[in-house]
Amino acid sequence: MSTSADTTSNTLNPAQLDQLAINTIRFLSVDAVQKADSGHPGLPLGAAPMAYVLWTRFLRHNPTDPQWFNRDRFVLSAGHGSALLYSLLHLTGYDLPLDQIKRFRQWGSMTPGHPERGLTPGVETTTGPLGQGFGNGVGMAIAEAHLAARYNRPHFEIVDHFTYGLVSDGDLMEGVSSEAASLAGQLELGKLIYLFDNNHVTLSAGTNIASNEDHARRFEAYGWHTQSVEDGNDVEAIDLALRAARSETKRPSLILIRTHLGFGSPDKQDTFEAHGSPLGVEEVKLTKQNLGWPIDPLFDIPPEALAHFREAVPRGRQAESEWRDRFSRYAKVHPELAREFEERMRGELPAGWDADIPVFPADPKGMKTRVASGKVMNAIAPKLPSLMGGSADLDPSTYTELKGAGDFESPDRSLGDTQGSSGGGWSDAGRNLHFGIREHGMGSILNGMAVHGGYIPYGSTFLIFSDYMRPPMRLAAMMKQQVIYVFTHDSIALGEDGTTHQPVEQLANLRAIPGLVVIRPCDVNETAYAWRVAVESRDRPVALILTRQDVPTLDRSHYASAAGLKRGAYILAEAASGHPGIILIATGSEVSLIVEAQRELEKRNVQARLVSMPSWELFDAQSEEYRRSVFPPVVRARLAVEAGATQGCHRYIGDSTISAPPPPQRC
Repeated sequence: MSTSADTTSNTLNPAQLDQLAINTIRFLSVDAVQKADSGHPGLPLGAAPMAYVLWTRFLRHNPTDPQWFNRDRFVLSAGHGSALLYSLLHLTGYDLPLDQIKRFRQWGSMTPGHPERGLTPGVETTTGPLGQGFGNGVGMAIAEAHLAARYNRPHFEIVDHFTYGLVSDGDLMEGVSSEAASLAGQLELGKLIYLFDNNHVTLSAGTNIASNEDHARRFEAYGWHTQSVEDGNDVEAIDLALRAARSETKRPSLILIRTHLGFGSPDKQDTFEAHGSPLGVEEVKLTKQNLGWPIDPLFDIPPEALAHFREAVPRGRQAESEWRDRFSRYAKVHPELAREFEERMRGELPAGWDADIPVFPADPKGMKTRVASGKVMNAIAPKLPSLMGGSADLDPSTYTELKGAGDFESPDRSLGDTQGSSGGGWSDAGRNLHFGIREHGMGSILNGMAVHGGYIPYGSTFLIFSDYMRPPMRLAAMMKQQVIYVFTHDSIALGEDGTTHQPVEQLANLRAIPGLVVIRPCDVNETAYAWRVAVESRDRPVALILTRQDVPTLDRSHYASAAGLKRGAYILAEAASGHPGIILIATGSEVSLIVEAQRELEKRNVQARLVSMPSWELFDAQSEEYRRSVFPPVVRARLAVEAGATQGCHRYIGDSTISAPPPPQRC
């Protein structure tokens, strides 16, 4: 059915208003793409009906307060369809002016080619790399379920929201979606609902050139509830499917909606030409004519449609007001829980959270820094309820289990609704997550927990496997989200597993990610300070790089305090004369090597300053005065020692490198 944009409100019946609103989304998006002469018009044209039904009939949100805690979350995992999301945000009343829609994909605008968290009000997470948003949504649903288990009480469901997403064929092809979907089914995340824009077209051709799988059966095998809507323009069928998905509390839901990429375009519908390129001026005109939309003016928003969309504003304000009233009553009955909840939502650390972090005595034999990390984690966990995470099936080796904190697993439905959670049966808010052997999925899920709010999420694996989760780490850094990565077995000293497991280039790879702080502590006391930095870093992810083997615990009465780690590099020991002829620099387990080297050099009357440099990023953030105090330009020679690739070391020692037979290598 097509409805002209000039239809008057006196003649609009509900179905006509629906169609008018849907076409408003379509052509606001199409005009934005065409004006930019860049973008993806196909998804908005095909997926507008499902997005319309979700945003006007189900999504609980407050456009005037995008960060209201108990809002439903919406993830556009198919981030290339960003024009659809921007249209919805503007139409429903978010602080996204029409001028920004007109500046789609332009430098300095609030409407970049793919959605970016922190730039556009209402964008929950940065998406674009396909599959990442899928995993983020799983993390959000985990966060909702876990917070509900901890804080909800009978008659006080203060945590009660859904996580919705729009996913594409490309999302479901990426392996990360399989990893995340499998875990979501295992955990019975019943408040996670994804709309699948099942249009059978990718960027280069039809999906049948690469995939003919039965998506419904695949997700049923994961433990998901699946439904199919055969006509993507049937708003009532989409409505019924969403209602059924919301009533399914034991399984996450995938609604497969058969759509047509570039719907309405006479020449490009159902072709890859509608995916990633503008329709073209003439084709836009033909598409508008085909769907009964005026060719001019551009960016037309009929007042009837706008008024209908803007009903989200009073509806959202009322929902938030009711929730705040409920929380106020909750705080009177459960004041300690309310205080803790608010503290977490503000991202504040409890007073004395680090009071029990141990100080380790000097010990020539020392300890594995991965073991020390586990001791620190378990010292802070009782006072830091926001700390939650796990490993890719490696807890016994990475020492990341929170002792006595319980496991977050699928709920025991036999217990009923013991905590007042609408999901029922989440009797224990365990904080140990078992991700399975799914590093990529783990990383994207951690990002979802972080952007949801209320968590300091962590994930662990061996350093060599950090490559598997590099994409979500990069996105965490882009979004300035606090995620802690615990990477162990950090060098050739990992044991007898051989070259496949030796992380030679991984440190260089991680340091190349802008915004990621990489810390490689030299002993157990530096490890304790590394955890302090990680917990206090509210606007950036941190990677802790830890040893498999024992390293000496330095006698800090002879060497500088491990607190110097907070500055990235510090003078561990000065030359005996106070006038070094060489500066020896090392990170992690190699610091003990330069300690021994200093002693040998002194026997040869060579004066050496020792510098422990656990973090390039922290050091680079220091003042020039401090950096010069550690590396004065007058010293003739500098030598950096690290078991790994040499990239980047020249920044601290000069332009030349001194090679040694690998591994290890010296910079």
